[in-house]
Amino acid sequence: MLIRRIISSSALILIIIGVISVDWLCSLTVTLFIIVGLYEFFRMVESKGISTYKYFGIGLGALIPLSIMLRFELTKGWEFLFIVLALLFLVIMQIKSRQHSGTIIGISTTIFGIIYISWSFSFLIKIRYLEEGLGLLAALLLMTKICDIGAYLIGNRFGKHFLVPKISPHKTIEGALGGIFFSVLSALAFKPFLKFDYWQLVVLGIGISVLAQLGDLAESLIKRDCQVKDSGNIFPGMGGVLDQIDSLIFTAPVFYFYIMSRGLLK
Repeated sequence: MLIRRIISSSALILIIIGVISVDWLCSLTVTLFIIVGLYEFFRMVESKGISTYKYFGIGLGALIPLSIMLRFELTKGWEFLFIVLALLFLVIMQIKSRQHSGTIIGISTTIFGIIYISWSFSFLIKIRYLEEGLGLLAALLLMTKICDIGAYLIGNRFGKHFLVPKISPHKTIEGALGGIFFSVLSALAFKPFLKFDYWQLVVLGIGISVLAQLGDLAESLIKRDCQVKDSGNIFPGMGGVLDQIDSLIFTAPVFYFYIMSRGLLK
């Protein structure tokens, strides 16, 4: 298992290094991850017997990152305009349907999937298009994934006190603290790109680590509810796409808005 994780992690790191250097390639890769992540999400939900508008959700979910890539903006906050239109469309489809059982759950789950995966993960593209976006995106990815790695290594070696065993039985308090420590170190290492004071970098590293681990736990909660171990099996030993991007789902939008508050938008 450990060897498979190392091979998959190395391959994933090489892919990331190769794509983030080119903005349009980065955008297409993010879009691909969103499409596969949404497919995995809807498949997990449907395993519970919940009917969703899977392909509609995937299609709309793909439009959000592509629209960011093409700089399409009807109005400020236009992503939510898409989501409101999607809600109207789903309601109309449900009204025309002969089967009205499970309407609330089906529509709500579809919209939730779009917001949870597509809207949140699309902020990686927005970060990439900021001034010095390559360095900012690299910093976010490093802080987030180093947190994952640090939590895994420290948890395996020193973990004794379980964090939330009912949701994720292998996560420990020691692992969580290890993830925070490694995330702070990576934030300090990226000081030339982030251009913050040292105390701000420490706070940022702690915040990113906490959000990354909450993102991981959020997906664990979904998997626990759906009674599946992994969202997929694309990455041997590491699960599916959603298993790899879960920690970025909360860190990406928060990091973007924090950077925006610093006035680093093109």
